[in-house]
Amino acid sequence: MIRFGPSGNSESFYAAGYSHTEESAAFVKGMGLDCFEYSFGRGVRMTEAKARSIGAAFAEQGVEISVHAPYYINFANPAEESAENSYRYVLESGRVLAQMGGRRCVFHSATQGKLPREEAISLTETRLKVLCEQIYAAGLDGLLFCPETMGKTAQIGTLEEVVRFCKIDKVFLPAVDFGHLNAREQGSLRTEQDYLDRLEYMIAELGYERVKHFHVHFSKIQYGGKGEIRHLTFADTEYGPEFAPLAAALVKLKLEPYIVSESAGTQAEDALAMKRLYEQAAAKG
Repeated sequence: MIRFGPSGNSESFYAAGYSHTEESAAFVKGMGLDCFEYSFGRGVRMTEAKARSIGAAFAEQGVEISVHAPYYINFANPAEESAENSYRYVLESGRVLAQMGGRRCVFHSATQGKLPREEAISLTETRLKVLCEQIYAAGLDGLLFCPETMGKTAQIGTLEEVVRFCKIDKVFLPAVDFGHLNAREQGSLRTEQDYLDRLEYMIAELGYERVKHFHVHFSKIQYGGKGEIRHLTFADTEYGPEFAPLAAALVKLKLEPYIVSESAGTQAEDALAMKRLYEQAAAKG
C-alpha cells in the first residue's frame, strides 16, 4: 500500500495548538495521511517509555512511523572513531524505531571530504558491510535501513551509489530523495520519462520486489552549482521537481513506496497534495 505523510510537524500542527509527537498521529490521520517520519537529526535522545508512547499513539491511528538517523553520520571519514560513532547513531536509531513499532530508518551515508570519489565510496561500502553485521548481531535485521540520495555534489549519495550500497544486503532499502537528485543534477527531473529512467534502473539492479515499496523523500529544493541550497514549498514556481510526473511513473510501474514530504513548513499540506496527484494519476490508469 502506498503511503504519504510529513517529515516532522508542519507549521499548521503548531498553529492548531499541538506540541507533542503523540498528537501528530491523530493530526496526520485527520488530514487523510498515512505515515510520519520522526527525525533524530541532532542525536538520539529519547527514552524507551517515550518511544513506546509515541508508537502506541501511531498504532492506534493506523499511521506508520519511520525515523531519520542523525544527520552527521559519515562512513567515509578516515578516522575510525568517526566510523564507530556512525555505527552507533544508526543502531541507536534502529533500537528506538523498533520500540516505536516502526520499520524504516533513513540515514545519510557519507561526505566525500578530501578522499578521491571512488576511494570514499569504497570506504563507505566497506563500513556499511560492518554496519550490516552489527545490525544482525543487534537483532535489528527485521528493520529496513535506508541510505539516502543526497543533494550536494560533495556528498556520497548519487542514485547509483545508493543502489550499490543496497546490494550489500536485504536490510538496506533505497531512500530516494527526488528533490536531492534534481538539485545535484541541476534540474534533471522534468518529465515522466525522467522518473521512469531512474525507477527502471533501480528495478533492473535490485529487482522489482525490493523496489516496489522503496522509501521516498520529496520536496522542491533551491540549488546552485554545488547542488542543494535549501528546501522550499510546493508554492515555489522557480525550482522543481514537480510530483505529477513521478505519480504517473509510479502508477505505470505499479510501485507503492512510502512517500515523505520534506517541504519547508508545509510538509503535511504538500504530502496531501502529493496523495491527491497520485490518486488522479491512478484514476487515469
